[in-house]
Amino acid sequence: MQENKLKAALARGEMQIGTWLNLMSDTAAEIAGAAGFDWCLIDAEHAPYDVTMIQSQLRALAPFDTSAVVRLPVGEVWMVKQVLDLGAQTLLVPMIDTADQAREMVAATRYAPRGIRGMGAAVARASGYGRDTEYTAHADSQICLIVQAETRLSLANLDEILAVDGIDGVFIGPADLSADMGYPGNPDAPEVCAAIKAAVAQIRAAGKAAGFFQYDASSMAYSKEIGVNFMCVCADVSLLRAAFENAVADARRDLS
Repeated sequence: MQENKLKAALARGEMQIGTWLNLMSDTAAEIAGAAGFDWCLIDAEHAPYDVTMIQSQLRALAPFDTSAVVRLPVGEVWMVKQVLDLGAQTLLVPMIDTADQAREMVAATRYAPRGIRGMGAAVARASGYGRDTEYTAHADSQICLIVQAETRLSLANLDEILAVDGIDGVFIGPADLSADMGYPGNPDAPEVCAAIKAAVAQIRAAGKAAGFFQYDASSMAYSKEIGVNFMCVCADVSLLRAAFENAVADARRDLS
């Protein structure tokens, strides 16, 4: 069974940088996979991926030295089962507000008696369609589960969530958190920034990975300084949009 290098690196506290994949394009995934990111995230929460598309993206990323991460649309047990059977080893689950929700997600990623994951590996891509006869014996140890804290309730329950065995990290969602705190569209509000800084400190003090977006190159050093070590530094949609807009602006300037 393939070792989850991302899980091991995060457990050592190492910085791991990655990108968001929202275009649902295997070509874009291949380009990102070859670029040198530590991880590439297939964002099934905010892009219209179905399980077939997720499988296609996992295949596109497989040849490269990058870890595939799948963000589920929502924390549902049946979704966890399907995505793990496709071969995903690292999941990011949005909107986890309580320790009970975190425990349910851990259980969904583990086989009995440690959890409730269905025993369908013999026909799944995860085991090479049954070629890896030891898959179910070792799969649990290679699952990396990162949950998202995106509300005031989640931050209030953060210590309890961090204490759940099987949680590898917590990713702070600044957009939803700022909206929940009364600052929609303003994740840079001082109160939001202070809450994020305190949460990252809690996460790292618990020995877990702390995740965050940081697209502003001038702020990346600050994010590292406060303890973020699972950092999304760009997204395919944003990069393509900016490249097109810059190309148009440059052409209009030079050809006017």
